[in-house]
Amino acid sequence: MFDTSRLGDWGDLPFFTEDLPRIAKRVANETLPVCPATNRRFAALERTQPGDTRLVILGQDPYHTAGKADGLAFSIPQEFGGRLDSLGNIFKEIEADLDAPRTRTDLGDWADQGVLLLNTALTVPQGRPKAHAKLGWDALVTQVIARLDDRPRAFLLWGGPAQRFTPAGDHLVLTSAHPSPLSARRGFFGSRPFSAVNRWLTQQGDDPIHWTDP
Repeated sequence: MFDTSRLGDWGDLPFFTEDLPRIAKRVANETLPVCPATNRRFAALERTQPGDTRLVILGQDPYHTAGKADGLAFSIPQEFGGRLDSLGNIFKEIEADLDAPRTRTDLGDWADQGVLLLNTALTVPQGRPKAHAKLGWDALVTQVIARLDDRPRAFLLWGGPAQRFTPAGDHLVLTSAHPSPLSARRGFFGSRPFSAVNRWLTQQGDDPIHWTDP
């Protein structure tokens, strides 16, 4: 049985008793190494509780390169040292939007400000992007979005898989192409999501998010 104690208020979602045992068995039988590491698979939920969530950034699946995925969507460990791909394009848009750079690849400071960095699939075999997209992670994402419908929040839905989870309710929902090098020029660049979210949060009487280096 999966220990949900680290998940805080997310731990009572039906997914963890109804769906996760089957998914965990499938992942355990995977012939390739799986990203991220087992103890980081639910890092987004562990780090950002529902009551603290002000913004959801929803991506696709984790990075499929060894050592690159850390359980927070788009985040990369500081020590990785390889290509930044999607995160590099996010940094370009931050600088274009806010006229200030970000270089820190670990996005934990965003999570600590109430940014839930979630993917639509929480695992991926090394070298096989989207291979776990139909494993059943959709149930978790659906339940997370429903849990967050109790008050207005902001959502950044990047890419087609994320946009399938567009929430109902009185939320700010901004959609664009995924920041991947394959699609960023089809609508992610120039979308200016970071300033738009901060304007909305300010209008709600909330603090803006500090997007650049902590």
